Amino acid sequence: MTFSPAPLFENIAQGPAGGRAFWAQTADGVRIRLGHWPRAEVSTQSGTVLLFPGRTEYIEKYGLIASELAERGFDTLTIDWRGQGLADRPDQDRVLGHVGDFSEYALDIDAMVALAEAEDLPRPYVLVGHSMGGCIGLRALHNGLDVVGAVFTAPMWGITMASALRPVAWSLSWALHQSPWRLMRSPGTTRETYVSIQPFEDNMLTTDRDMYALMQAQAKAHPELTLGGPTAGWLYAALCETRDLMRKPAPDLPCVTFLGTHERIVEAPPIHALMARWPKGRLEIADGCEHEVLMENITERTRVYEALKTLAAGKSL
Repeated sequence: MTFSPAPLFENIAQGPAGGRAFWAQTADGVRIRLGHWPRAEVSTQSGTVLLFPGRTEYIEKYGLIASELAERGFDTLTIDWRGQGLADRPDQDRVLGHVGDFSEYALDIDAMVALAEAEDLPRPYVLVGHSMGGCIGLRALHNGLDVVGAVFTAPMWGITMASALRPVAWSLSWALHQSPWRLMRSPGTTRETYVSIQPFEDNMLTTDRDMYALMQAQAKAHPELTLGGPTAGWLYAALCETRDLMRKPAPDLPCVTFLGTHERIVEAPPIHALMARWPKGRLEIADGCEHEVLMENITERTRVYEALKTLAAGKSL
């Protein structure tokens, strides 16, 4: 696989020195973007975080996190999934997020791992998966992703919706998924990206005002990176994927999952249920936190980093 230089908006990312972005073409011909930030030269620990972002997210959002990881000895390799960021999107209406089947994301992961190997990024590899990235990451673990362990933050192992609406969501998204209207926006969602229309007060992402302001500034500076609501086809694919994953046993790998007590975006019960039966897993409750633990205050972020260091060092959880 060949890689070519891609834009990296360091002016909004606040990543460590030496960051680079790459274009890669997946096996089915989709162009995605990959981003790499190196660890600090003086660090004694080495390893690479394979960072799987959530839906609507993009490489630059994790620049500050990569800086903090670099100080702790980790390279960071992350991705614009197909359908978001600067990666190819399946329709001219770029504000809508779509994928036909979640198995397509495995092809993006193949390109990501190929870049890690081509760049000889330091081992061990540790997975970090947030929200939709946690769903994609769990499937990747089942598929044999070569990592020593995983950290998930608010993984999308279920989608929050009113109980009365769930049968409707299944039937309507299935019908639209089979039709020419599969790229239609899911009912109840907007074309605008969340941080552009929701003030800090009562937002569902973070309780940290500075981190929320950073996300808003990024969206304003580079709106081409942002994404609105998902398509009906994406919703059906996500419902199918989360249902199938929750029927599987836990992977035979160490795992720490962080979940905020104020979580309102993904379903909490599937997270509790899977982590309760994950023999090498541990659930960490982030008191008072919203959906994005890595976008909360430095105390909460440090808890995630300490879990990563434990996994990379091969120590018991």
